[in-house]
Amino acid sequence: MPLHYLLNISMVEVQIINHSPFELPAYATPGSAGLDVRAHITEPLLLQPLERFLVPTGLHVAIPQGYEMQMRPRSGLAVKQGLTCLNSPGTIDSDYRGELKVLLINLSNEPQQIHPGDRIAQIVLAAVGTVQWQAVTQLPDTQRGTGGFGHTGKL
Repeated sequence: MPLHYLLNISMVEVQIINHSPFELPAYATPGSAGLDVRAHITEPLLLQPLERFLVPTGLHVAIPQGYEMQMRPRSGLAVKQGLTCLNSPGTIDSDYRGELKVLLINLSNEPQQIHPGDRIAQIVLAAVGTVQWQAVTQLPDTQRGTGGFGHTGKL
């Protein structure tokens, strides 16, 4: 039985256009939270140390209202090559219809190569609420109060 039935999680249908020759984003395992996204490039891309590049995916999506898609780094790419996503997690709004792109940066000390079709990031669909502000003059107390950075441990 599929995992979403066991956990009582609903499947959300998302329309997608794939202009790349690569397969659609997919979950690597049944327990994966993110779907792997591939680089839609025609030749290898060399990223120098601290260089960043907006890598195309060839994908366009129609995210249902009430949801966002988050672009996140792949841990294997980060640990093995020092490549990660800037602006992470990047939010893709439900009304955006442009191509999904991945803002990669090379945080290693050596040039790193990305090949056509490499899995470069993952996307996670998340439900979002909308805010209706209620202006007040005082907020309710909590145990934490105003304790911020490093409040619950060493800074």
